[in-house]
Amino acid sequence: MKKAKTFSTIITLLFFGMLMCDTFTQTVKADELPVVCLGTSLTASQRSGTLKTLSEPLNGSSYQTITITGEDLVKYLNPSGANFTTHSGVWSSAMIEKAGQGNGINVHILDYQGRNNITTITADQYKNAALTAGISDANIYVTSAVPIDGSGALAGVYAAYNKTGENLNQNQVNAAQDEMNTLSKITKENQDKSGYSDAQLNNAVAGAKQEMGKIGNNVSDSQIHDIVNNQININHLGDVINNNQKQQIINVLIEVRDSGALKNHKFKDQADALSKNIKKNAKGIFDKINTPENRNWFEQIWHNITSFFSNLFSGLIIVNFN
Repeated sequence: MKKAKTFSTIITLLFFGMLMCDTFTQTVKADELPVVCLGTSLTASQRSGTLKTLSEPLNGSSYQTITITGEDLVKYLNPSGANFTTHSGVWSSAMIEKAGQGNGINVHILDYQGRNNITTITADQYKNAALTAGISDANIYVTSAVPIDGSGALAGVYAAYNKTGENLNQNQVNAAQDEMNTLSKITKENQDKSGYSDAQLNNAVAGAKQEMGKIGNNVSDSQIHDIVNNQININHLGDVINNNQKQQIINVLIEVRDSGALKNHKFKDQADALSKNIKKNAKGIFDKINTPENRNWFEQIWHNITSFFSNLFSGLIIVNFN
């Protein structure tokens, strides 16, 4: 009888042990699952439609959900100057999934029931902001059940990224939000101008980040100034972006440096991947501006600059005072 009880006890312990191991395994796997962030202000119908929209790219794969509230907006966005309260409404929603190393940051704004309700922020602006915030190698999907500017959508992404076990630096998040707002404003100011596109602007910023990453966290203000000027010209925005807008970009990138973003060894490579991603998705635009004629034009400018300084210094007269 005693042996029977002992055997029964062992079986029971093994059973619960297996349950505990299974639960632990599921928890570990859950940390790797994509995270769908749903705005707390969505109605039951909107929540269902948003969940369907955001999970569709997963093709039936498992995911986890979290709800984004006014408290999240206060936590992640108010330090950058926003004035949300814990009672603020949240409609824009997002989904983030980790991607393989080297894939970079990919952002897709998804239509909700056939309509794009993100009215202001572009996919490329989200990409640059995510890079600055410290996110790397991720696929991000954004949608909204109601028309909204989309500036708060990244609060969900930040919260979701923390859910996956990655902690974001609040200074970088602040810089990311300031950057997104700045680039969005510049695009709005230039949207009707010939020769301008949001892709060109964001590629210039991504290129500037890559150059800054090569130099490192000690990149100076004057170097950032020169880098921005160079990237604006490379992207054929020199005749479009005015001096005030150029200074805004410089100020934002100085803030990016001061946030500590450049200390991340992945930053430069992620910026490079981002630039390639922008060019690929706006191939028609970049094919037009990266013509042999345009490249020759830049080469001629560079030749004229180097020739000027060469002639200047060759004409100097050196006088020795003995």
